[in-house]
Amino acid sequence: MRGLIEGLESPHPIGAQLPGIYADDDFTQRFCSAFDALLAPIFATLDSLPAYLDPALAPEDFLDWIASWVGLEVDESWTVARRRELVSSAVDLHRWRGTRRGLTEHVRLVTGGQVEITDSGGVSWSRRPQTRLPGSDRLALHVRVRVPDPSTVDVRRLDALVAEAKPAHLPHTVEVLPAR
Repeated sequence: MRGLIEGLESPHPIGAQLPGIYADDDFTQRFCSAFDALLAPIFATLDSLPAYLDPALAPEDFLDWIASWVGLEVDESWTVARRRELVSSAVDLHRWRGTRRGLTEHVRLVTGGQVEITDSGGVSWSRRPQTRLPGSDRLALHVRVRVPDPSTVDVRRLDALVAEAKPAHLPHTVEVLPAR
């Protein structure tokens, strides 16, 4: 939450911009200085706006707001570094959404673990028609995550993330195991 910052001076004091007749008026200068104290944090914020929009530099509370702008849900229990990395990767995550690569990266960023994904799909190319299709007729997606301490991963939240990021028609399972 932004607010008044003790001792922050305005780069554009109002009292100095008034006509000369008010320059020596103590009441007017004190009155204007109250507005200067109110406006100084606004000027400071606007002057450093690019830093607010950069996930690597943004204040922690602003970082969570940026995450909502790019369609990401963050957990307050995650470290600030993990949240910064997730927000910085938002464009790539959306670009690869619904693919094995995108799901692997999203789960890795959220859990910090090693991610293994197995699925029933496949892709092939053939010059002959009626060639057998790759993959399995039984649709399935299995996400296995290996982390040092499995109790640190909220499996329900991870399951919801996988459900949201995977292709809608594909049933899935999630497994969290200790790292090898």
